[in-house]
Amino acid sequence: MKDLLKFLKAYTKESVLAPLFKLLEAVFELFVPIVVANIIDKGLAEGNTNMPYIIRMGLILLGLALVGMVAAITAQFFAAKAAVGFSAGLRSALFANIQRLDYTSLDKVGTSTLITRMTSDVNQLQNGVNMVLRLFLRSPIVVFGAMIMAFTIDVKAALIFVCAIPLLAIIVFGIMLISMPLFKKVQGGLDKVLGHTRENLTGVRVIRAFNLQNSELSTFEEENKKLTKMQTHVGRFSALTNPLTYVIVNGAIIALIYVGAVRVNSGALTQGQVVAIINYMNQILVELVKLANLIVLMTKAAACGDRVNKVLKMDNGAREAYGVATNESSNVAGGKASDRANSAYMVFDHAGLTYDGAGDATLTDMDFTVEKGQTVGIIGGTGSGKSSLVNLIPALYPATEGAVYLEGENLLQIDSGRLREKIGIVPQKAVLFKGTIRSNLLWGKKDATDEELWKALEIAQATEVVKGKDGELDAEVEQNGRNFSGGQRQRLTIARALVGMPEILILDDSASALDYATDAKLRKALSEIKDSTVFIVSQRASSVKNADKIIVLDDGKIVGIGTNDELLKNCEIYQEIYYSQYQKENEREGA
Repeated sequence: MKDLLKFLKAYTKESVLAPLFKLLEAVFELFVPIVVANIIDKGLAEGNTNMPYIIRMGLILLGLALVGMVAAITAQFFAAKAAVGFSAGLRSALFANIQRLDYTSLDKVGTSTLITRMTSDVNQLQNGVNMVLRLFLRSPIVVFGAMIMAFTIDVKAALIFVCAIPLLAIIVFGIMLISMPLFKKVQGGLDKVLGHTRENLTGVRVIRAFNLQNSELSTFEEENKKLTKMQTHVGRFSALTNPLTYVIVNGAIIALIYVGAVRVNSGALTQGQVVAIINYMNQILVELVKLANLIVLMTKAAACGDRVNKVLKMDNGAREAYGVATNESSNVAGGKASDRANSAYMVFDHAGLTYDGAGDATLTDMDFTVEKGQTVGIIGGTGSGKSSLVNLIPALYPATEGAVYLEGENLLQIDSGRLREKIGIVPQKAVLFKGTIRSNLLWGKKDATDEELWKALEIAQATEVVKGKDGELDAEVEQNGRNFSGGQRQRLTIARALVGMPEILILDDSASALDYATDAKLRKALSEIKDSTVFIVSQRASSVKNADKIIVLDDGKIVGIGTNDELLKNCEIYQEIYYSQYQKENEREGA
């Protein structure tokens, strides 16, 4: 939690003024029982009503109430401003750090828990900050101030306060210590429920296709019951706070009434003073109940703060670990690795990839070079590691073995922002964002002109798609591009990557929804782009056969590198893929 307080620095003034105004309210509130006691003892003394005095004291009470109300409203304004500003800064920092993380780090945490931490957890922290600024000075001041005021009235009666307050503190802090770890479990259970909900929403078509609605419903109900059980369990402990504090305080009030009656009968106290002492005890009761609720809220906030802080402290492990290693000892890999890195535009130097938590390596000994401006085709069966290989290029997944070099620099040493400015990526799943076609295309280059946008659309064979929509470039795009077909989404995502004319273009099976004619036009248009190094991942031999270099993968290993003609002669796996899509007889006739 201490690390999160830096987000309150911008609101130091509000963080100071809020508790000070609450303190002012508390001070005025402490004078109320004294005024009431004077009304009873002097205004109503011995049955002789002194109306002018009662009215004067009544006006004082009204003045105390008005000043207290103004102080309370002012304190609430400053507390709310600080709390909302704190949560806004924290959420922005959290989002920025998530954007910086590579896929390995994101996989460790999980999407559902990241959503929970950015929403529910941050909201709990906001509520916690708000309540602390309002009550962390007010409640202790009222509790101890009421006890001190009681001592000024009568020491013997006030000794009851000395006995009651420690008992109340034991109950409040004991419940806090028990409930804090339980609240952490509750937030973990919320992660699971949110994760299951998210999976059902994203996979609703598959669930319905296999008629598994009832199965998913029962699974959700089971997880929801577990969460309910955990919340009920921790709720029982939290619910004990109010009744236990009421029992002690009401017991103290009974003792005060008894002692007060004895002291009044002996003439040591007046009736008004007894009423004042009881009012002070009631003030303590109210403030301790508030304090108990504050502690419960703070317990939740502390648990949420730990979860948020873990995400804020997450780093790109492989990238940062490599940076430390190279700083401590330069040229760790030796002169040979350095010579190899400078031998071509891009060098895969025995690179490998093992996903976090996976037993076996996904990629092993990726060793090849790529010259600038080349078109590289990557082909292989399902699960052979094609997407994993191209994910190494923008360091979305850092290489866990060997290294990948770009223009002589290890990718892990290049700033991720600078690296990805050079790269245009079209992932397997075509994703469009809610907005317009123009706003989606401008992701590729923020200041792109209409001419640049239309040129990218033309290369991506998406000109007709855009011209067929009302508003053309300003046509509406629904969330995930629901108002476009699969092929249209793919062409628009290819155009988005082409807007900035990147040095490296990665097409990760991004033409799978296109017909063969459109795919052929797209490949022809891409081949005419100068100075761009293009990586084409596909299961279609037709998509890669004209590439300058084709890499054939099988079970995470390279089993063939060469041109289409070379691989047809010496790579059995490429032959299987190629001839399963092209009949041998047709190829011979074409030859």
